Amino acid sequence: MPKSRILTRKVITWALYDWANSAFALSVLAVLFPLVLGNYWGSGDGGSAATIRLGWITFSASLIVFLAAPIFGTIADAGGYRKRFLLIFAVTGAAATTGLGFVGQGDWPLALGLYLIASVGFYSSIVFYDSLLIDVTEPRNYSFVSTLGFSIGYLGGAALLALHLWMLKSPQTFGLENATEAFSYAFISVGVWWIVFLLPLWFFVPESHSSSEVSSHPIRAAYEELRSTVLKISQYRNVMIFLSAYWLYIGGVFAVIFMAVNYGQRLGFEDSDLVLALLIANFVGFPATLVYGAAAHRWGAKKGLYVALLTYVGACLWGIQMSDVKEFYIMSVVIGMVQGGVQGLSRSVYATLIPPEQPGEFFGFYSMTRKFAHVIGPAMVAIAAMLSDDPKWVLLALIPMFLAGAFLLALVRMPAANDN
Repeated sequence: MPKSRILTRKVITWALYDWANSAFALSVLAVLFPLVLGNYWGSGDGGSAATIRLGWITFSASLIVFLAAPIFGTIADAGGYRKRFLLIFAVTGAAATTGLGFVGQGDWPLALGLYLIASVGFYSSIVFYDSLLIDVTEPRNYSFVSTLGFSIGYLGGAALLALHLWMLKSPQTFGLENATEAFSYAFISVGVWWIVFLLPLWFFVPESHSSSEVSSHPIRAAYEELRSTVLKISQYRNVMIFLSAYWLYIGGVFAVIFMAVNYGQRLGFEDSDLVLALLIANFVGFPATLVYGAAAHRWGAKKGLYVALLTYVGACLWGIQMSDVKEFYIMSVVIGMVQGGVQGLSRSVYATLIPPEQPGEFFGFYSMTRKFAHVIGPAMVAIAAMLSDDPKWVLLALIPMFLAGAFLLALVRMPAANDN
């Protein structure tokens, strides 16, 4: 690939998978499923019942991927099957998401089952998507290309969510009878969107193949390889330090993403304001993440991460004294400016630190770390909520995670060909 050219066909088609799966992340995970679970599938059971069910099913999906991600990566590396695994998990997740559109009122057990399958498909596909980064561009371009994916994802997710909000507010415009039917078609549209925009990656993104063969006992071999991976990673000081930093700060990032609406509700803000603020944050995330990646490409990914983490600390301190919904809108914009950057730059920094011949194995461990972070962030939030009824203690609990993560990140030494 010519050094002067970054935006090739394989880069753009790779990034389109962020456009594809972000529809699930925003519309289903953050908005549609929590709303329908409480108001339709579990109607009459009380708000706490829906919260408990959502919490446990999210924990279960995270635990499954946490345990399985490095195993999937090891098997994929052995035969060069990363694209095939991505396709399997993406199609499975999309099918389960589409199935949510056909779940009847009160049938929350079926809804939870389909949601579990869809979530596992979503998170598992990202393991293989992340690992394909090294096949589409050169190491010096990782920061820009990685954040390009996240920026396109924010735009795609926000575009489809905007359509869903329109469908819910005016179902007759789309030939639908009511909001309940609009919810059904919204789930179906996410599944279709996911598959349609997966296809360019399948056809145009190359994949490097390993010369090794898949064992006749792949599961046992994968567990043995997992043990080997842990030992191998322990030999890479920079990788270990970075994963420790990442585990801390990305746990805080995800806690902010998934707890934002709940925090606003506890402050007494209207649901419509909260959803609109979330939509605005994602629209802001598209250009902001793209600019963030370009800046990091020039001045360094680590510097970009420091700016993002300090922004999160500032946002938490600001949120502690928040009392007006206008402030919530402003903070949503601020978070939208950095949340894609911190995720995209983390992926690019990690890609520069790992050995290039085993991306699936190492990115499987990266995904496992990310899923473990999904546990620590909500756990900190839950402990803070148990200690005090004041929701502002939730934000105080997250600040040490960002500061400790930034401190460990400072100890990571980047390769000489990349930034410091």
